Amino acid sequence: MIEVAGIDHIVLRTTKLGEMLDFYSNMLGCKVERETPDDVGLTQLRAGSALIDLVTVDSQLGKPGGGPPGATENNMDHFCLQLRPIRQSEIESHLRSHGIEFGEFEQRVGAQGLGSSVYIKDPEGNIVELRSQI
Repeated sequence: MIEVAGIDHIVLRTTKLGEMLDFYSNMLGCKVERETPDDVGLTQLRAGSALIDLVTVDSQLGKPGGGPPGATENNMDHFCLQLRPIRQSEIESHLRSHGIEFGEFEQRVGAQGLGSSVYIKDPEGNIVELRSQI
């Protein structure tokens, strides 16, 4: 059975990277942990044991989410739940038993380093990444 240990990271899309960095870094005290080249468009900030990923809308990572955040465009790309240690086969079995469609498991970098994860959608269509360190 799947057991959530906590939130690993959230991904926010932005056209105001400077203002977002000022808010999360200077106002809230989150430290920049990782930045990718501008064309990739990712800045990761440490928020306790989790990460806040800021993705610029016009970047490689931001373009699939649509136009700039607004009334009809997404602001949040996805959020990631860190699972208690569990085998990939057990996650797959659990998702199938609940009729949840899922893609391929891939190795991705999160708040706890490299780990295997898979994307699913909740009933409203929000993207949820499930991540395990096993």
